[in-house]
Amino acid sequence: MRPGALATVVTCVVLAACGPVPDPTLHPAFDPALAEPPPLKPATEPVATGQLLWGDLHIHTSYSTDAYVLGVRAVPDDAYRFARGGTIEHAAGYPIRIGRPLDFAAVTDHSEYLGAARADGSSTLPLDTRSLRERLLNDGPLSITLALVQIMRGVKGLQRFSESEEAWAIGLDAWQTMIESAESHYEPGVFTTFVGYEWSSMPADQNLHRNVIYKNADVPEFPFSSLDSENPEDLWDALDAQRAVGMEMLAIPHNGNVSNGLMYDRVQYDGSPMTADYARQRNRNEPVGEILQIKGTSETHPLLSPQDEFADFELMTTLLSASGEDSEPRGSYARDALRTGLEMSHSEGFNPYRFGVIGSSDSHNASSSVEEDNHHGKLPLMDGTAAIRLGLTSVLPQSMQRSRRWGAAGLAAVWAEANTREAIFEALERRETYATSGPRIRLRFFGSFDFALTLMDDPALLAQAYAQGVPMGGMLTGNAIRPGTSGAPRFAVWAEKDPQGANLDRLQIIKGWVDSSGRSQERVFDIALSDEGRRQQDGRVTPVGNTVDVSSATYTNSIGAPALRVLWQDPDFDPAQQAFYYARAIEIHTPRWSTYDAQRLQVEAPSPTSLQERAISSAIFYEPAVRSSSPARQ
Repeated sequence: MRPGALATVVTCVVLAACGPVPDPTLHPAFDPALAEPPPLKPATEPVATGQLLWGDLHIHTSYSTDAYVLGVRAVPDDAYRFARGGTIEHAAGYPIRIGRPLDFAAVTDHSEYLGAARADGSSTLPLDTRSLRERLLNDGPLSITLALVQIMRGVKGLQRFSESEEAWAIGLDAWQTMIESAESHYEPGVFTTFVGYEWSSMPADQNLHRNVIYKNADVPEFPFSSLDSENPEDLWDALDAQRAVGMEMLAIPHNGNVSNGLMYDRVQYDGSPMTADYARQRNRNEPVGEILQIKGTSETHPLLSPQDEFADFELMTTLLSASGEDSEPRGSYARDALRTGLEMSHSEGFNPYRFGVIGSSDSHNASSSVEEDNHHGKLPLMDGTAAIRLGLTSVLPQSMQRSRRWGAAGLAAVWAEANTREAIFEALERRETYATSGPRIRLRFFGSFDFALTLMDDPALLAQAYAQGVPMGGMLTGNAIRPGTSGAPRFAVWAEKDPQGANLDRLQIIKGWVDSSGRSQERVFDIALSDEGRRQQDGRVTPVGNTVDVSSATYTNSIGAPALRVLWQDPDFDPAQQAFYYARAIEIHTPRWSTYDAQRLQVEAPSPTSLQERAISSAIFYEPAVRSSSPARQ
């Protein structure tokens, strides 16, 4: 931090307040004797047509430097205990517990300086001498800010320490602990763990992080990190080399919204043109991408999708830098990437962006803080209590506060035959996955040229959908169009509300296609509404309404529908145009985490006070019939 910036921080905090702000969310204090263990959970049997499994593949513990220096002391065992439904201690000293256990999880600590902060005996950081809880209860913002400055200086010293042989040994020990923790908590049929880590490339504050997930415990001696290379192509080379000796893994691009356009660029990392080999390598290593998490959504952006009324959901649009500069939207969002892939396939004959989607939390509290009414933040010193999150007490000046823009999201939904590493990993590879912003909305999406009009009433609906079509993540080809038919594919979509959550507002299909000029287009179709009377003659849809009572942070399910289902046919289908289709289920309005926090603190809730949570499927892709004169597509 530059001296001028440091002076600004200190001045702003001095002017802000002198003493601690009472915060009931710090109470009661964690008591190990009262901590609930994970509930017993029966094993599930394999299901041929798939069972819906919920997970988080992006969780950090104290082995990540940023988590440790900002107060986290929890270890991988704590993260898996939390995911299974047990109580653990938040870094601010209060108990936290997930509302409903997850089915699978992965601890993905940063591979850079792995475990070094925990084990470094050469320096003492402020939260080593007095706990975060003690400071929050007794110190004013100025004192805490000065501690933060000391932490930032200490991290620079830690980087020097981490270049030593001692740090290498510490990293090896931490990696082994992560492996052993994942192994000890893996219970096939009940709870699945994956060995993983986060490769944290950050060139010029542009986020290119990837989470690397291994299929089993056959893993390298130590992770490939951004200290080895910040180039994702070098990461893929390393993973391909591991794959060549029998290891199985995949890389999941981090939420791309703060990549400044680099995550889904139109050129390679060094600025050279993409090639067919590049496309094959990227698709091989990155079958799915993360689009919903604490640091916002990266499905799309209003500047990229101006006709999409739901494009402004939980946006975070600035880089992860002290300056907070705007991140370039183009090249940072998944829908834009899918469109870019179509354009490149049309012009170059290869597509580097044929991926599915998931959500995950990116929590640094060894937890999955994805429930709006049970949110406990991402980084403890920055957003570990309601008063800090709402800016009532702060360790940063207003210009640097980001926690109010952070969300309580997201989860990975996977349709897998069994709750095992093999079945879940294979579902990720074939992209039979979807993302939610936190609610457990049940979503199915199939496409086919052969679905009968009576499909949705068929008692064997699922079996027929798999037998005659492809699920989310699949591929339809023009070769399957039967002669003498209209050729337009039909899509079977159905969604059910979270059993403990809000009703549904609508079901949508987002279509992207490339026209004859090679330019991509998009359109959002409202294919099913909770009340069809809301559909106007010009096709527009009247908003569903809003039952949220802000003062009490409550809502009612007096509007919306508990389930929606439809068999939809593309009215504008052109068999010569490449396309993708994906489904989106939108809830009615519910209180945002900030509204729940405001109610707990009895203060005015900041805007937005409510949000419409959602589930977003992986796309089904369409390729025109292959002709002998057509270039081979990748």
